[in-house]
Amino acid sequence: MNYDDLIDTETWAFIRATERFYPVDTIGFTVAEQRRVYKKMCRAFFQGYPAGVAATDTLIGGVPVRIYSKAATETTVVYFHGGGFVVGGLDSHDDVCAEICDRTGFKVVSCDYRLAPEFKHPAMFDDAKTTTEHVLATYKGPILLCGDSAGGNLAACVAHAMRGTTDRILGQVLIYPGLGGNTERGSYLTHAEAPLLSRDDVLFYSQMRLNGVEPSDDPTFAPLLDTDFSGLPPTVIVSAECDPLSDDGRVYRDAIQAANGRAVWINEPGLVHGYLRARTTVQRAKTSFERITSTLTDLGQARWPFD
Repeated sequence: MNYDDLIDTETWAFIRATERFYPVDTIGFTVAEQRRVYKKMCRAFFQGYPAGVAATDTLIGGVPVRIYSKAATETTVVYFHGGGFVVGGLDSHDDVCAEICDRTGFKVVSCDYRLAPEFKHPAMFDDAKTTTEHVLATYKGPILLCGDSAGGNLAACVAHAMRGTTDRILGQVLIYPGLGGNTERGSYLTHAEAPLLSRDDVLFYSQMRLNGVEPSDDPTFAPLLDTDFSGLPPTVIVSAECDPLSDDGRVYRDAIQAANGRAVWINEPGLVHGYLRARTTVQRAKTSFERITSTLTDLGQARWPFD
């Protein structure tokens, strides 16, 4: 794949800046070192909080969370961070969550779920579901599920697990998520050596959260392993074109639509995995982030913006 034909100059600058902190061979590091360099990278891209946004750390059902607020609102976004289920936490996506709060006006609850390899599946799913259940029990209004990469997987897994139990989940917005697609075809091969996330990276991180063989029928591990895609909340999947995970969004959209659900897949041209960190320096990423936050705003007000 000749990425010079797809990726523009701004995005290449972001890629090079990222690789200075998080080199392409990082999966060969120890987990402790991976976390150290990832944390350093996230701090380097940190944008601060918009004026008027406040955050508080607390526990919800025993799970550490950070709650962002700006104004009185009944709608809450439950956010699950990316990082391959191995790295990341409340600080890695701190400014992203603060900006979502600012742009939507909604409360944002960021979930600090347990990480592999210390904790194996389903620990991270259990924390995601527990957080969502406690948000529903604590706050009166509707909620939205949102996450990027591994966090997009968790948001969708929670949506599958909780359908039929509440009518207050108004939608899910999944940002370049890994949903459990077939790694032997499509974008997994076309973009196997994509900048910032390779197919080998995907396989490594998937195995890190397992005890043994990858399940073939467990939608709490990956939503595409489900056999029933009916009854899910309105779903928007935003993928990066230059990403082995890209086709997961298309396949998931098609499965929901085939079950007569509402789903849209947006495959952002020329963008790469992790582009949320480029939302202030790369116009394509800025436009996508604006699309993500406006979609959250619409879904949080029970509007489907894609008719």
